Parts: sequence; C-alpha cells; structure tokens
Amino acid sequence: MLGGGVELDNGGRWREGVQGWVPVCDRIEDEAAAGAPRQQELYCTHTVQRTMSIQEAIPRAARSIVLGVELEAQRQAENAGLRCCLFTVALIQSQLQSDAMAAPYGLLLLPTPPSPAVRQLKEVYGPALSHIFSDAAVQLKGSSNIYKLDIGLVIPHSLGGQYQPRSKAFASIQHLLANFYTLVGATSASYDVELDVPGGVDVRVFLVDPSEQSQFKDSQRVQGPVIDLATLATSQRSWDQIYVPDTDGGELLIAAFLKLDVSIPSKKLPIGNVSVTPQTVITPDDRRSTSHSAVIVGGTFDHLHIGHKLLLTATALALDHRREEQVGSRPRSLVVGITGDEMLVNKKFAEYLESWEERWQNTAAFLRAIIDFSPPGESPPDIQRTEKPGPNGKQVSFQVAPDLTVRLVQIADPFGPTIAEEDLGALIVSAETRSGGQAVNAERNKRGWASLEVFEVDVLQAGEAEAVADTSASGFEAKISSTDIRQRRMKSANSSL
Repeated sequence: MLGGGVELDNGGRWREGVQGWVPVCDRIEDEAAAGAPRQQELYCTHTVQRTMSIQEAIPRAARSIVLGVELEAQRQAENAGLRCCLFTVALIQSQLQSDAMAAPYGLLLLPTPPSPAVRQLKEVYGPALSHIFSDAAVQLKGSSNIYKLDIGLVIPHSLGGQYQPRSKAFASIQHLLANFYTLVGATSASYDVELDVPGGVDVRVFLVDPSEQSQFKDSQRVQGPVIDLATLATSQRSWDQIYVPDTDGGELLIAAFLKLDVSIPSKKLPIGNVSVTPQTVITPDDRRSTSHSAVIVGGTFDHLHIGHKLLLTATALALDHRREEQVGSRPRSLVVGITGDEMLVNKKFAEYLESWEERWQNTAAFLRAIIDFSPPGESPPDIQRTEKPGPNGKQVSFQVAPDLTVRLVQIADPFGPTIAEEDLGALIVSAETRSGGQAVNAERNKRGWASLEVFEVDVLQAGEAEAVADTSASGFEAKISSTDIRQRRMKSANSSL
C-alpha cells in the first residue's frame, strides 16, 4: 500500500520535512494514541526543509502505481523518510482516480517528412504541433495533470530488411528524432507550455512502419522504438483522441485502425506539404553491420527532459530488432547506468535533485512508453530489485518481452557496468561525452576485452530551435537543462514560502 504522511497548510501546500516524526502538539499526540481518528491523521504529519504543491507531490508518489509496483512505492516512501497512513493512501488514490479521468492522453500520427532538417520538419509538422500545444496551453492552465502525447512518425519500410541490423539505420533515425524533439521543445516554448512536469506535456516519440504487419505468433510482438501499425493499433493504450493529418494518408491510417477493430475518436489536423520519400529520411549506413543484443547508456537523468528522451530512444534503437525467426536466440538487455546520489552532491541546486529512486522510475516509465506496446495484462511489470555490496550492486530490472530485459543500475564511478560486464556490445554517448566512450574502451582493452561499438547521438541545439519558432534560445534551453529545471523548482518553492 502506498502512502506518505502529509500536512496541508492554508494554501493547500504539502510540507515535507526534517528528520523523523514531529507530533503536532502533546494534545494531538495523546488523542491520537487514544484512537481519535482525526488526530491520528494529524499525527501522520511530516514537516520538511522545502515545500511543494500537493499537485506536484501526489503525481510523484503515484509513479510507482503507474508502473504497477506498489511495493516499490512503499520502499520509495520509506527511503524518503515518510510513513504510511490510511489518510494519505486514500488521498493519493482519490487524486489518482480524479487525474485518470481528467488527464488527456492523445496519439498523434504524422507523415514522413521530405527531409530531417528542422526547417523542413517545421514546414510539415508545425501546423499540427501548434494546434496540439495551443490547445494544451488552455487545457492545462492551472492544472496538475500531465498530458501524455504519443507521437508516431509514420515512415514506410522502416522495419524493412534494408535497415537490418538496426545499427544501419541508427545515424539517420537518431538525427531525425533529435531534430523532431528540437521542434517539439521550440513549439512548447512558443506557447509557454511546460514539458514533463505536472501541468505540462509528456511527449514520447517512436517510428511506425505501416507496410509491415505482425502476426503476434506465440505472443511475440514488435518492440519499439520502431513498430508496425498493427502493434500500435492493438496495444490498447487508453488514448482519448487520435490525431491524424488532414490528408488522404490520414484517412488511410484511421481506416487501418478501424480494420483492426480499434474505435477511438479521431481528429484531423492541418499539415504542411508532404512528400513521401523515406529514402531521404533514413539512409542505411553499410559501415554499421553488427547486431547488438546488449547495449548500455549512462547519465544522471535528473528531471527527465527531451534531451534524455532522445538519448534513451537512441539506446533502444541500437538494440537488435528481433524478428520472429530469431526468437529463442541470445536474450537481449538494455542497461541504463544512473548516477548514484552520492556523486551529485556538488551539482548546482543539489537540494532539488531527484533521488535515485525517482530517477530510475521516470527512466523506466519512459522506456516502457517507447518500447512496450503489449496490451495491458499481457506483460505485467515484474520488477526485480537487487542490492549487493560493491560497485553496480544496486539494480532494478524488468522484462519487456520474454527475451528482452531492461536493467537500471546505480553507478558510483564514470564507468559503471561497462568495465564489469564483458558481454556488452554497444555504448551510446552524446556528442558532448564522446571522450567517455574512448575512456571506456581503453579500460576494456586493458582487461583484454573487445571494445564496445560507440554510437553517438546529436545534441539538441538551441540555435536551431530559435530559428524555427517564436522563442528565445534561453527559453528552449530551459526545456533541456536539468540545472535550469532545478533552479526553477527552487524559485517556485521560495515564492510559495
């Protein structure tokens, strides 16, 4: 059961706080001990060093329920120094039910652009994204809801043999995703809509191949971030609206959904000029011909933002796409090294860093959103937690498919599992951290191990965003900087005191 003692002040604020339990007063403590229900509630209070609105606090506590792991939620509460009480449990569950009914969840399907360049993406996708974010600005004003928005870029033959192994298509697809996320960040800044926080929009982008049709034999579905249309349509995600371009192609997409007995309200959105030429978007790189069954990425992943989402999506993209005839071969693993709390004490605004528990849960939730398209109940979360002494001993893992495991590892040094697990095959880095990839391989070579194949991901550019949207570079950078996000949290907390 999930819970944490809360104390609401007159402004509806949840005060977390100092160490240990503090009785409201001797009288309340005595009455609580005597069994007075209201005083038991008040006794379940926890005062703190900082304040946050209850609209922020409850969604944080609810993340574990979203993952389907109540025991993890309880552990997270205990690690934060909180105690469970029936009053708080009821409060959180009530808020969850209310939010579930009110929070919008949409699917936006977009056609293939003529080019991956940011300017061309804006020409094609700008009208639809502007419609979505202008509506979101109105719907989310003063709300604690998070608008979940799945975006499928429809690119024919993206699952085709010419792009297998997926490493061949890595450079082209990550570049497209980087530019698309740049456009998303710029558009959200133009409409003053936050990303990935209560009252904001949570965008998750993946590719959809309408030309491939899975048969789902033996419960083997296609895992993202590149899926077929049937996998998407039969995922039973609880979208309340599907947005499609106001084109003949949009009509065909809705017809395909209806053919698969999926009936969800749809809305046509304006779109720019479309030229279906996927070869100009995805170009196979024949220099990349190795399949990888074990890939790894590392980072802090504090206050998950679109830059993190790009990096995580690229990591999933580097993982071998398992076709039906290959099922039963070597199991696959996607490993995320997440910096431990003790390594972050010197970060700016460190008191507003998310805990390791929060960071792994946010990372896991996003990875599930772009990889796991199984219907509810077909692949229930089975999270395994391991805590052993020594480096990399603290881990959380879950299965997305019978042959695919995601592991989240707490790291205490710059190398993490890369120099502890020989069977890893690929490392994903950003352009800013390519030197880290070189250092990792130097250490592996000292051990007589093979080098990891290093895949580099683009860095989101504020200059590009400023050029294509009505926003300043600083407005965009605030969307992709964990430091800026922490600073805004600090200012918000201070203004509410």
